[in-house]
Amino acid sequence: MSRLIFGIDIGGTFTDVVGYDETTGQVHVAKVPSTPPRHAEGFIAGITRILDEHGYVTSDVKRVVHGTTVGTNAVLEHRGATLGILTTGGFEDVLTIGRMKRSDMYDLNADAEVPLFLAPRRRVRGIPERLTSKGEVLIPLDADAVRTAVTELVEREGAQSIVVCYLFSYLRPEHEEQTRTIIQELYPSLHVSISSEVDGKFREYERLVMTAFDAYIRPIIEDYLRALDTDLQAKQVAAPLQVMQSRGAISGSWVVVERPVATVLSGPAAGVIGGVDAARRSGFDDAVTIDIGGTSCDVALVRDAKPVITTEGKIERYPLRLPMIDVHTIGAGGGSIAWVDAAGGLKVGPRSAGSRPGPAAYGKGGTQATVTDASVVLGYLNPTGFAGGTMSLRTDLAEQAIREHVADPLGLDLPAAAAGVHRIVNSAMAQALRLVSVRRGHDPRRLVLVALGGAGPVHSARLAQAIGIPTVIVPPTPGVLSALGLLLADVEHEQSRTFRSVLTDAEPAALDAVFADLDATCEARMQREEAPNVAISHMAELRYVRQSYELEVALPAGALTPEALATAAQDFHKLHERVYGFALPASPVELVTLRTVHTAHLVKPTLLGGLRGASAPAEPVGTRSAYFEEIGAYEPVPIYARTSLKIDQEIQGPAILEQADTTTVVCPGQSIRLDENGNVLLTVGDMLQPAAAVGAREVADVS
Repeated sequence: MSRLIFGIDIGGTFTDVVGYDETTGQVHVAKVPSTPPRHAEGFIAGITRILDEHGYVTSDVKRVVHGTTVGTNAVLEHRGATLGILTTGGFEDVLTIGRMKRSDMYDLNADAEVPLFLAPRRRVRGIPERLTSKGEVLIPLDADAVRTAVTELVEREGAQSIVVCYLFSYLRPEHEEQTRTIIQELYPSLHVSISSEVDGKFREYERLVMTAFDAYIRPIIEDYLRALDTDLQAKQVAAPLQVMQSRGAISGSWVVVERPVATVLSGPAAGVIGGVDAARRSGFDDAVTIDIGGTSCDVALVRDAKPVITTEGKIERYPLRLPMIDVHTIGAGGGSIAWVDAAGGLKVGPRSAGSRPGPAAYGKGGTQATVTDASVVLGYLNPTGFAGGTMSLRTDLAEQAIREHVADPLGLDLPAAAAGVHRIVNSAMAQALRLVSVRRGHDPRRLVLVALGGAGPVHSARLAQAIGIPTVIVPPTPGVLSALGLLLADVEHEQSRTFRSVLTDAEPAALDAVFADLDATCEARMQREEAPNVAISHMAELRYVRQSYELEVALPAGALTPEALATAAQDFHKLHERVYGFALPASPVELVTLRTVHTAHLVKPTLLGGLRGASAPAEPVGTRSAYFEEIGAYEPVPIYARTSLKIDQEIQGPAILEQADTTTVVCPGQSIRLDENGNVLLTVGDMLQPAAAVGAREVADVS
């Protein structure tokens, strides 16, 4: 009987794999180097390690859950498919014009804030057709014009995917559907994305961008999933493959093939789900999660034990109108490269050494100074026990890189240079934490910081000090918590549709009819998933009349009544006051979008076996010379093994706590203890003043 569920998260440096045995409740962890561009190799290597080390066979695998950044990277690196775009005749410049916004009003060299890399103007064709704003056919679709345009785009421009986005098609999709049929008759293997299916809502620019991103990554996602499927079959793993969506839930890989854009921002979502679970188990409902890996740092706010969801996200500067966990990402991680600019200022990132060649300390040919090299020089990482003992770190190479690229150019000694690298990268990450908390009106003193990723617990103590968070939670397996979060996610399907009406004029029966149609689509998908325990949620996006932005409020899942709509209006006023600081109860409320979400709550793994704590207080397993700015010199610091901690035993800093997937650094004036839920709670003390400055170009205090 199949009993093993895998969660696999591919990062820029490592691929994290968690296997959960439903029969025994055991959780097995593996961390293997990522293998770009053939990510499937690391994917299979992690599965193989757990199967071989713990005596499983391939038939034991029940399902495989995957979080992917393939689509995200394709967009960020501008290496997606060659697109051709079909629009309503006369609206060929929607992508070029955009919203005429400039985020930086005083940048004289600002680039256009529209994704023109998706398709230059020469690959946009206007098709004679037109619907009215009420969905009535004004001009029938010209099928011959479609054939001519597509033939030109494919034969002359080399288009690999076609985007179809007609005006008001969200009201009546027949013209887009007919266009797709014509294209498939001409070129059966050509990829086609139509806006009425990808993003069936009003605002033509945002709808076009969403559909274009879908078509841009569609061939890459299909090839990637096909390679994974081939490798799994070669390994004789017949279990279904599920993929994390940007909203923080999972679905079958077939859904990704239908709508690839739904995974564009799915990479960081799994870590947030894991962080929510860790905070909740220790009794905290409000938190900030920070996931620090090899190349990036992902920060998200958690309120009332739920991640904050946004429907107006972005990728780079471009709108991505997709329900997603609100994650703020910066290019800062263990592999971030430290460098000195022409003015003599120390910079860290956003360039990363990645997994190949990686930091200099890896001994794989890397020569640039990285944050990981600084951590080695400071004595925070165990050179002989890194990544669970699977890797050794070269202290001599780390010192050489820091000395050559940081210390000598700045005239600093080696520890001061390494501490400076940490200060600058910590400053950038603290600003990201402040962005999702303080700048959104949340008092950091009422939050906890959940440290995720292989480098999260290394930096979390300093980050909590910087913005005033009193407690840091280090979960049992923070280095692979994104992979574990995949196993904690539920199956979910979402559908939405524009429905514009003043709320008091909306007919409940008309709204019920729309929800019935949306629910039918989600129900069919859940049946294909064979998912049990499905819960249905209905939502509406509301705004004041003549506003440009909406807020989402909940509606009852059953038949709507005038009283239910009146309650929704009251809820909107309260939410508007909380978000924007004011409400206008006398102003009419407009309904814009209806959304349904079907969620199948799966059985969650219990975290994690063997975490009840040791029977006797932990003793140091050794000491290591480490540098802390409060002390201003290297000194022997006690090293503790996490598995040796006794529940509620308090350990004072400075200290270092080691485990297979990460290292927790406890600064002077701080303390840690293991709680009964398996989490390590780090209590942040007052910020002590460094004994010596980092140097003349030291960054300003970010607090």
